[in-house]
Amino acid sequence: MFQGSFVALITPFKNGKVDEEKLRELVEFHIQNGTNGIVPCGTTGESPTLSYEEHKRVIKIVVEQSKKRVPVVAGTGSNSTEEALELTMDAKVSGVDAVLLVSPYYNKPTQKGLYLHFKEIAMKTKMPIVVYNIPSRTGVNVEPSTLAELVRDCPNIIGVKESTGNMDQASATMNLCGKDFCVLSGDDSLTLPIMALGGKGVISVIANILPKDVSELTASFFKGDIEKAKSIHYRMFNLVKALFLETNPIPIKTAMQILKMDTGEMRLPLSQMGNENVEKLKKAMKDYKLLK
Repeated sequence: MFQGSFVALITPFKNGKVDEEKLRELVEFHIQNGTNGIVPCGTTGESPTLSYEEHKRVIKIVVEQSKKRVPVVAGTGSNSTEEALELTMDAKVSGVDAVLLVSPYYNKPTQKGLYLHFKEIAMKTKMPIVVYNIPSRTGVNVEPSTLAELVRDCPNIIGVKESTGNMDQASATMNLCGKDFCVLSGDDSLTLPIMALGGKGVISVIANILPKDVSELTASFFKGDIEKAKSIHYRMFNLVKALFLETNPIPIKTAMQILKMDTGEMRLPLSQMGNENVEKLKKAMKDYKLLK
């Protein structure tokens, strides 16, 4: 179930509110264009600035619109274990297939604290859990040995979104956690390398605008057509880099606004992309033939 291209879905806003009609359109767009799974309320979905009511509503809409055609892996993490429990239980009631739990941020728990945090949620919710490890944003790294302990003690901790950018850590995680553990790339530029090590795919930012291409990359790899997967990887590479000229999701929302796929609205403290970087992004999009 958890293999291929999973989109880290943006949350569309219009006049300061969640644009529910556009959200449903985007879910349909992804299903029709080969995306293998949908991940609402992650980093790209601006979850830190969603109210609890909005957070729960976005997940509910995505589940309703997907109609079980593709799995939904909802972001429900928090730096408060109790808050993460609340969001996870609500997502379970809404009917998600799994949850994505970011490691607690700002309070910087020890490895023991991380273990106890994830174990508490796993044991109390019984939901399939993908750990989201992104130390550049959280300030803590979930070490491979900690993940291995969690996998041993909590069978419903099924995978990790690997966003350390460290291929040695990805290798160590796969080695310690076993071949059935689902390692998904959290960086579009590392999707192919991580799959080559044994990863199952990607939770992708660029899939917001290139769902067919990312899906084709992962599908080609798993079919054994490595040359085709490499060709797509290298073709997308410069555009991927342009989508991280500023903090995600600023560039991807800007790209979607340029393509008339979204209003481009973001919530403070995220702000509009700088003019110089917009021009660099447009050039990368033109080079990719997304723009004339």
